[in-house]
Amino acid sequence: MIDKDGFRANVGIILCNELNQVLWAQRAQHDSWQFPQGGIKFNETPEQAAFRELTEEIGLGREHVELLATTRGWLRYRLPKRYLRYGNKPLCIGQKQRWFLMRFTGDETDVRLDLHEKPEFDDWRWVDYWTPVEEIVFFKRRVYEKALHEFAPLLFPEYRKRAGKPDSKS
Repeated sequence: MIDKDGFRANVGIILCNELNQVLWAQRAQHDSWQFPQGGIKFNETPEQAAFRELTEEIGLGREHVELLATTRGWLRYRLPKRYLRYGNKPLCIGQKQRWFLMRFTGDETDVRLDLHEKPEFDDWRWVDYWTPVEEIVFFKRRVYEKALHEFAPLLFPEYRKRAGKPDSKS
């Protein structure tokens, strides 16, 4: 679904473990890593899309995670001109994403990258919460920063003070 401004509706998933590390996945047959993400289908809510993508891309169902939060609004990024497909109508110039923070409650053996004929990812690992900002492709970096900053106070209570925001418990 591409909106009138040329942005494709999409979801992103930040999956954290009990140590507040995040799941970082390597795109199949590429040397790039990212969070699980994917498009929202017609008549599908962003939450439904997030759980569908979670299953399709890393083999996890609702029973393996706890939904902690979603971003307040859409986060957008533009694709570099070299990635635009000018022959496609309507032209997609980027993504608008709703991000979901989920806590992994399953066993690591539940993570399955091979459930689809053409897997999205071929490797994964747990990384420090902020590592993705340093490693993600440049045009997605700002969206990753915004999503991680929005969710950080939920996982790191001290973050509110570091970010110059009053701690609600004070």
